[in-house]
Amino acid sequence: MILKPRALRPGDRVALVAPASPFDRAEFERGVAELRALGFDPVYDDRVFQRRAYLAGEPALRAAAFLDAWQDDRIAALIAVRGGYGSVHLLPLLPPEVIRAHPKLFVGYSDTTALLTFLTQRCGIVAIHGPMIEGRFASGVEGYDRESFLACVSRPEPMGEVAASLHPVRDGEAAGPLTGGTLTQIVASLGTPYAFDPPEGCVLFLEDVAERPYRIDRMVTQLKLAGILDRARAVIWGEMVRCHEPSGAPAALDVVCELFERFAGPVVFGLPSGHSTGPCLTLPFGVRARVTAGPRTTVAIEDAAVTA
Repeated sequence: MILKPRALRPGDRVALVAPASPFDRAEFERGVAELRALGFDPVYDDRVFQRRAYLAGEPALRAAAFLDAWQDDRIAALIAVRGGYGSVHLLPLLPPEVIRAHPKLFVGYSDTTALLTFLTQRCGIVAIHGPMIEGRFASGVEGYDRESFLACVSRPEPMGEVAASLHPVRDGEAAGPLTGGTLTQIVASLGTPYAFDPPEGCVLFLEDVAERPYRIDRMVTQLKLAGILDRARAVIWGEMVRCHEPSGAPAALDVVCELFERFAGPVVFGLPSGHSTGPCLTLPFGVRARVTAGPRTTVAIEDAAVTA
């Protein structure tokens, strides 16, 4: 049974953590202000501002900050400040039994796909593919979709249909536990003790940014050869921002249509979660989602991500 964290309530303390790369301080302050405007109490300490080249401090420091916040029962959720690179360094330093003993929300995307996968697949806790501080909360309603975020993290009921204009690649209908994240991070995990290991019958969400079509082909082919795609009943693709050849063709959608021509279930393209051109939607990983592709193409979250 996957554990569902408690829903966020007004006044809840939300820890801001930097598991990957350093960030812009002005963006950080704007993101803090946005969380306060939502009614939450963002908390952090000086460790979040540490720097080591392209990382937000040493791995041990980043892991300690994450664990301290996770084990603090006064804190209801953790939100990543940004992605970049480095979340994978934390995985050997986070004991799954400790994480599972204190189920709470973690929100992030991009490089933090490593943590989302770890939480859902190794610790058995719902994790949230949603806005981070830099670029998303810092930009207000232009950076993230408030409705889907609040519906996901603060309402103990199914989100229902996700508001997005989707392109049907393969028609059909299927449902299963939602999982996935940034394609590059998923593929990079294979062959490690923390390999992406989705359950049979899952709904697989894949997204990325600035990856040329041949690289998408290479990564999807690796997932296919590794048997990952065989476990999926349906596949949802993100917007795949700037994932086209310099000439404009082929585009990511062209490659997806070709690679999934014989996929057995529904495939849809264009859900703006993670790297998106506009406000990013929030998705709960670990709960049941339904994909319908055809004349009316929809994605619906059929189970609540949080408890009362």
